[in-house]
Amino acid sequence: MYSPRFTITNEVLQNVANIEACREVIENAPLIPSYEKKFQDDAALRTVYHGTHLEGNDLTFTQAQRVLEGEQIVARERDIQEVINYRNVMRFLDTITRPLTYTIDLLCHLHTLTIERLLPPESVGAIRQTQVVVKDAATGGVTFRPPPSVEVPFLLDDFFNWLNSKEGREVHPVLRAGITHYVLVAIHPFVEGNGRASRSFATLVLFAEGYDIKRLFSLEEYFDKDAAAYYEVLQKVSSESQDLAERDLTHWLIYFTSGLAVELEKVREQVRRISADLQIKRRVGHQVALSDRQLKIMEYLNAHGNIQMKYAKKLIPMVSEDTILREFQDLVRQGIIKKESHGRGSTYKLKT
Repeated sequence: MYSPRFTITNEVLQNVANIEACREVIENAPLIPSYEKKFQDDAALRTVYHGTHLEGNDLTFTQAQRVLEGEQIVARERDIQEVINYRNVMRFLDTITRPLTYTIDLLCHLHTLTIERLLPPESVGAIRQTQVVVKDAATGGVTFRPPPSVEVPFLLDDFFNWLNSKEGREVHPVLRAGITHYVLVAIHPFVEGNGRASRSFATLVLFAEGYDIKRLFSLEEYFDKDAAAYYEVLQKVSSESQDLAERDLTHWLIYFTSGLAVELEKVREQVRRISADLQIKRRVGHQVALSDRQLKIMEYLNAHGNIQMKYAKKLIPMVSEDTILREFQDLVRQGIIKKESHGRGSTYKLKT
């Protein structure tokens, strides 16, 4: 049975800790349904756009959005179909709500959704029976030679046995998703569409094992924003050995967990801002635009009930006391907080 080789480094631990912290904030944030649905739709759009753009799709973000909204656009039919297909993949992932027994059939179903109408019927959802290679688009040179087709069924069986095993399920879900991503890309089970099928299956693992995190994030965006780094780290791990079982996945897992942490931190800040805005709106009766410094002050007040200058200076370093004081004064002026003087110091509290 396949057993992945990797080391839990300090970087991996820190990334997973950041992911857990973000997950707690996001899942406990009191978002109203309309906000949550809007953010989910936005995350799905970004995933579809970046997930196909990463593979060479030429549609712009706006064009992809128009396609998903049902509009007719002038563009290459294949590009349009890729976007429609990956939207269908995301819709399928939205149905995943529980731990699963992972199967090759499930992987093939994701591939079918990914590549429908793009390949001959006999290649859609079918494990490849020919050798494939990955070439550099600029030079034409071979950059990656996946395993021979005769080995693919056995490699998949070995991997899925591990993924479903007691040993495999003891690994943290985020690491399991990262391992899934790499191993499926490395095996390259299909003649085409391996990247999207592998990434979507890794996302399925996250969703099925409690890390859907309200479906508000797009890991595909992180990969696409620096595609060179994404492919470089995959290639670096793959070049270590011809034997999949001998490759050390540590470097890949550092990259993967870092990407998820970065994307969730962006979502966390967005959720925090909206939660604070909603609380203030309920308190003062109208929408208030907060600066980044004021948002930090409000988060502290919501957690602790009051704040003094000495704590605010630690909360907002690298600015003067006068600057912090102006932020307090603006919040007081807007009727959001109140000032209470005690001898030489002042305490600021939420206005009730």
